[in-house]
Formats: sequence, C-alpha cells, structure tokens
Amino acid sequence: MAFRKEPAHTHGTAQQTAVVLVNLGTPDAPTAPAVRRYLKQFLSDPRVVEIPRALWAPILHGIILPFRSGKSAAKYASIWSADGSPLKVHTEKQATLLRGYLGERGHRVQVAYAMRYGAPSVPQVLQQLQEQGCTRILVVPAYPQYAGSTTASVYDAVFAHYAGQRNVPELRLVKHYHDHEAYIEALKHSVLTHWEAHGRPDRLVLSFHGVPKRTLLLGDPYHCECYKTARLLAAQLGLTAEQYVVTFQSRFGKAEWLQPYTAPTLKQLAQQGVKRVDVMCPGFVADCLETLEEIDMEARQDFLDAGGREFHYIPCLNESAAWIHALTDIAEEHLLGWPTMSNAAARDAQERALATSREQALRLGAPQ
Repeated sequence: MAFRKEPAHTHGTAQQTAVVLVNLGTPDAPTAPAVRRYLKQFLSDPRVVEIPRALWAPILHGIILPFRSGKSAAKYASIWSADGSPLKVHTEKQATLLRGYLGERGHRVQVAYAMRYGAPSVPQVLQQLQEQGCTRILVVPAYPQYAGSTTASVYDAVFAHYAGQRNVPELRLVKHYHDHEAYIEALKHSVLTHWEAHGRPDRLVLSFHGVPKRTLLLGDPYHCECYKTARLLAAQLGLTAEQYVVTFQSRFGKAEWLQPYTAPTLKQLAQQGVKRVDVMCPGFVADCLETLEEIDMEARQDFLDAGGREFHYIPCLNESAAWIHALTDIAEEHLLGWPTMSNAAARDAQERALATSREQALRLGAPQ
C-alpha cells in the first residue's frame, strides 16, 4: 500500500483536539446532474444497498440514476433555500454553535462538519484537520439511533481514510445517543414549544427513517433504539400508548421495510376519524428533504386527502438551544480524559513542557 504524503512531525508542537459532526449529505444544487452525482455515491455504498454489486450496478446505472435524478432534483428544488441545502445549512450552523458552547465550557477544540456523501467529504475534512495539527479526533455522527447503513457507514469512511495514512491520530467515535437524557429533553422541549403555540393534537406521530426489515433480523439495533427514543419521549410528555404512534418513512424498492409505514398510517388515522396529527422526526437532527418534502408536503397531503383536518409538522431540532446544549453534553462526555480545558495555568504548564521537549529533541539531533 502506498501511503499519502503527510506533514512532517515537528517536535514541541502542541497537540490539538477536534470534533467532527458528520451528517448524511446533500447534492450541491437542486439539479439533475448534481443529484445524479450524489445518488451515485449514496446508492453505491454497500452499507446502504446490501445487494451484490453485479446485480445492483445495472439497476443503479441503467434505471435509477437516469430516471430518478430528475424527479429527485424537483423535490430538492421545492425545499432549497436562498442559503442552499437546508441540511447543509443547519449542520454548518450546529457545528458553529457547538464550537461556541464547548468554548464557553472551557474546552479548546476545533469543530468541523462533514458529509458522508457529497461535500465537504469526510476524507477532505479529516485531512484539513491533520494539516492544522489535530492529533485527537472525536467523530459525532448526526444519527441519534445507530444503524449499519448510517453510523457504521461513517465509521467506514473514517477508517478508509486513515488506512492510507502513516501517522494516525487518536480516534473516538460516538455510536449513538438515542436515550441520552439531554437529547430526549431537547425533543420534549421542541414538542411542548409547538403545543404551547398551536394546542395539542389527537395523535403525535413519531416518524423515523426506514430500513429494510432484514437488517433487524440480522442484528441491527436500529429498530429497538427508535422505539426506545419514542418510549422515553412519550414518558416525558406524559402520553399514553394511545396518544402517540411510531412509524417508518422513506421506503425504497419492493422489499419489506420496518413497519408501520408512515404514509399509510397517516391515511388510516384520518379514515378512523383522527382530525389532527402532529408529526415529528426524532431520528433527524436537521431538517432535510426527508422531513421538509416527504413529511411536511407529501405526508401532509396524504392525511388531508384521506379526510384529516389538521396536519402539523414539528421541525427538527436544528439550532434550538436545547439541542445544542445536548450536543455539547454528548461531545463533552466523549472528550473526557483528553486535555482540552483552556485555563491559563494549564496552558502555561503545557507550553513549558513543549518547550523543554523541543530543546531535548534538538540536542539529540532532531531536525529544526
């Protein structure tokens, strides 16, 4: 294996820590060519589509990319903002706020964001951090519930990058936070804020992104973690089992996915006489195509067409103070033991130790 050229090791250089928030990704623009590039990368990931390459490649390149790219581009155009892709805008703001919150708590860390598919890519961001002298990296996937197709795919990208590197930094990777107290509190705050402004619904629908059912049967904990999140949130809200329902959205292909499916459930609720539903997507921490278009547009219309009267979409956590507080708690817990605190005495001691180390190295013949 040929290793990439890396910055030369410099004696007496302060070690730095970085936190990388990684989200799924987004096309660069709401156009068919941009969406095609994005979908090609996304749907070529064996974590996402567990079909042998020989069978999947003709379907992907001969059917899906030619015919789905234009349709998906139109959907992206319907939610695109003046600042760009909502998912990218929210993720960038979250990273900026996380940097500020960690700084207020006394941590000297760099904070960056990356996309598993699209830009800025995981390898690109990790390389930039290395060039900036970061020797400790905490990776925080923007997926509260672990799934092989999401969180593990982020791990793959991180490990693949460092597989071609000689001087690998210390690494920590967050697996999940589906039951983290501060995350549940942020969800609760989001719901209660909406209810204070708009009243309460007949039913609260908690829609999670779907995955094929076979992943559950093969040992993926995603299904269980979604239900635990829902149960903990319902308990915090004081809801009975009849007052909320868990569903799964974004089904793709003909295989059976986790059920119940979101759209049919909403239609069924309307047909049963439920007049108002509030829908939120706890598995997404930033609004994106799957929430703004699939839920707030398509699912809304499904419910109203089936006889429902009121459909309320509760936005994702985005940049809410409660969520950034939770994200800071999660990052801080995983930074434990790394020397990130920035008090003056600690800085002075570190600088003296680094100066001594450099002097000793130079005396032993290290390059300047």
